[in-house]
Amino acid sequence: MLAALALLVGLGVWQLQRLEWKQGLIARLEERTSAPPLGLDEALAAGVEAAEYRPVTVEGRYLHDRELHVLSRTLDGEVGQHVVTPFRLDDGRTLLIDRGWLPETHLDPDSRAEGLPRGRVVQTGLLRRGGWQGSSWFRPVNKPEANQWLWLDLPRMAEAAGLERPVTGFYLSALPGQHAGEWPVGGRTRVALKNDHLSYAITWFGLAGALLAVFLLWRRRRG
Repeated sequence: MLAALALLVGLGVWQLQRLEWKQGLIARLEERTSAPPLGLDEALAAGVEAAEYRPVTVEGRYLHDRELHVLSRTLDGEVGQHVVTPFRLDDGRTLLIDRGWLPETHLDPDSRAEGLPRGRVVQTGLLRRGGWQGSSWFRPVNKPEANQWLWLDLPRMAEAAGLERPVTGFYLSALPGQHAGEWPVGGRTRVALKNDHLSYAITWFGLAGALLAVFLLWRRRRG
């Protein structure tokens, strides 16, 4: 009983520690996303890890004829795709911008011409790292030849799009209101993190209390 009680109390304390860590992480993300936009060179100087989720403003031209599609993305329960478009900066470098969600009926650029910014434009998005973040055992297979991407393999996407001087250490996730027209729907980066650690801690402490109560009743009945 003592060993089990110590285990349950230890798990409760661990969840309280996780709660403090998660609250700190949420506060940092909220601080970053609400901060004033950085210039691209400022973000690079700070480092990708330190600047992740910070708004970054860039100037240049979209290469709409080389857009890439990321499959199996949902909005309000409807399955569609994200459109990732190369963006050529004034200095000749090219980075990728996830412009947002599209329904399957609007994958053809001609069906959303009003949402294709032309000429030199200023765009702002959250800086995000690409790559597969989960276990390699569960990593899906992209199909570059069919322009079908399930995760953002930035170097291969830049190669598939035939980009010169590509920036592949990160990409931008466009904020809402970056273009006219209905599609694509920007602002698809979610920074709200699930935080159930307090309820988990209460559960473990409750089980510890129940175990102790059962033990005391058992001892009482035995006299």
